[in-house]
Amino acid sequence: MKSILITGGAGYIGSILCTELVKLGHKVTVIDLLKYNENSLSHLYFYKNFQLINGDSRKKLIMKKLIRKNEIIIPLAGLVGAPLCDKFKKDAISTNYQAIKMIRQLVTKKNKVIYMTSNSGYGIGEKNKFCDENSPLKPISLYGRTKCDGENAIRDFKNSVCFRLATVFGVSYRMRSDLLVNNFVSRTVKDKKLEIFEPNFRRNFIHVRDVVNAMIFTINSFSKLRSNIYNLGLSSANISKIMLARKIKKKFPKLKIKIIKNKEDPDKRDYFVSNKKIEKKGFKAKASLEQGIEELIDLFSTDNKKIINNY
Repeated sequence: MKSILITGGAGYIGSILCTELVKLGHKVTVIDLLKYNENSLSHLYFYKNFQLINGDSRKKLIMKKLIRKNEIIIPLAGLVGAPLCDKFKKDAISTNYQAIKMIRQLVTKKNKVIYMTSNSGYGIGEKNKFCDENSPLKPISLYGRTKCDGENAIRDFKNSVCFRLATVFGVSYRMRSDLLVNNFVSRTVKDKKLEIFEPNFRRNFIHVRDVVNAMIFTINSFSKLRSNIYNLGLSSANISKIMLARKIKKKFPKLKIKIIKNKEDPDKRDYFVSNKKIEKKGFKAKASLEQGIEELIDLFSTDNKKIINNY
């Protein structure tokens, strides 16, 4: 049994990660402001090996106590996505970077840190070339820059593993419909049509449960992975926006796809990503895009609750 501290554990990835870790018998402590969903972890209150603190992971005093009590630290608290970070610039910097820098200063050699950032740091990749862990980071947005700065702060700590995540999809206890696959499927079910601009922009994807499985793999194989950075995505899901739309249409034949010309995508990311490094270490993402699309169609077809996104 490990003692694990997760900041932002009530969020999209965190709510499933906490659930699986508690089920495995680990002692899980979460600190979260509970801004978007107060009930995403309520199914865990029953378990004695789970504790939720409604608090701010930017506060040094509380974080110092929590880090001292826990072996593994997984900082997930953050302002996610370019629009939200542009709207709340100070909070983006204090949460995505300064809080991570503070964790770096507070951890000791007794601690292990697993840090997740976005592979949006690659910005615009070269045509016909995959971004690997040695590719230059060229973040376009404030979001991308703060996450890259956070990664740099953690990399300085030898007892750390850093992941650069592909765009995550799938159903979670704290649902988000702003992520690209989730958003496309939500719009498909609601409007029966998708308007797409810059359809050939490329992206890599990964199911939220594969992200969680990768974290469990990392906890169990920490010494094999430590002091390193890994891209984390589904290798068969390096596809363009139009390819994604066509996959959705196969599952939802009523969908009408319209390409909008002469309009720019505010999210400029355009890259394919190599996940070979983590695959060679023994972890491979398995949940297919088709599987995710099917579960999302089921969710958006039956659940009428309004999803509160970050912005």
